[in-house]
This record gives sequence, C-alpha cells and structure tokens, in this order.
Amino acid sequence: MKVGVLALQGDFREHLTTLEQLGVSGIAVKTAQEINEIDALVLPGGESTTISKLAKAFGLFELISNRIAQGLPTYGSCAGMILLSREILDPASGQETFGGLDILVRRNAFGKQVDSFESDLDFHGIEGKSVRAVFIRAPWVESYGAGVEVLASVLIDGVNHPVAVRQGKVLATSFHPEITGDSRVHKYFLDQFCSDLVK
Repeated sequence: MKVGVLALQGDFREHLTTLEQLGVSGIAVKTAQEINEIDALVLPGGESTTISKLAKAFGLFELISNRIAQGLPTYGSCAGMILLSREILDPASGQETFGGLDILVRRNAFGKQVDSFESDLDFHGIEGKSVRAVFIRAPWVESYGAGVEVLASVLIDGVNHPVAVRQGKVLATSFHPEITGDSRVHKYFLDQFCSDLVK
C-alpha cells in the first residue's frame, strides 16, 4: 500500500512521521506520476490557498480532484479539510477546492494564529482516552449534506461545530493530529478507508 502525502506546502513531514510510527511507508508526492501511483492520499495542514495555487501551477489540481472523485481514500487535516470541501464560505480570491466532501467550511473559524488552542475531543470510532486536538487558524464545518457523518464537534457559544467528518472514502479534521504524537486518527483512516488495500 502506497500512502502519498501531498508535499507542495505545509506540515507534510509530520504526517509522514506519523504514518511511519504506524508501520506505513508514506511517500511525499508532488508530481503527476507520483500521484498516479499512490493508493491513498493525505492532504496536510498549511495554507489552503497556497496549496491550491501550487497544485494548479504544477498541473496537479484536476488530477487530484479526479482521483478523489474516483474513490481514492483521502484524509485532510486543517487546510486539507478546506481543500476537500464542496464550498468555502469565505474563500480567498480565486480559491478553489478539490472536493470530495459535501460540506461548507468557514476558514479561520476560531480566529487568528493568536487564537490557536487545544481541546480534548470525543471522536466517534476511536476508543480509549479523548483525542487531543490542536486548532491553528482552523476551519469548522458550517453545514453539511445528508451523506456526511460527523465524528467530532466543538461547542462554541452553545453551538456544536463539526471538526471531524467523513463521507465515502474521504476523512477530514479541522485540527492537527499529526503534531500531537497521537497516531489514532491516522490509524482510524488506515483501518476504515484503506484496509482493502493491504496486500
């Protein structure tokens, strides 16, 4: 099984390290050939606008979008959630998404960099202790379609905002499990979305 981590920008190295902890050989991908050869894809945290623009500049945008639409197991954290959304509530000028999840996301929903915070979350499907979630200029899911399953939410001012969702072969979190040392979200992705790929 080849799990590619999109290495155009962002914290892709942390995802590669987490996959390695789980005994999976992650591959940093940034060419069409590399993306065509992978069995699953991880979209890292970073700047969603920059990743989108670089994917277009390198001729990868439609390829990635098409592979996700064709059922490529895909996990996105933070910026990755934005890139997997159907629509962005407050997009940067000309910003587009790969799609894959029937969700409307709000960028920087929790505030600016100085408003970054950590929280313990109940994550449906992950047993044991709560998942420690790190939110850094994170999005949240403003609304979602009937086919989307909410896995975790954060309560803000009396309103639950989804911060982890799945649909089909796509998983997204608005937080960064790749920087906490807890590999359970990645294991959930591999077990739930990639188990049929293990030879």
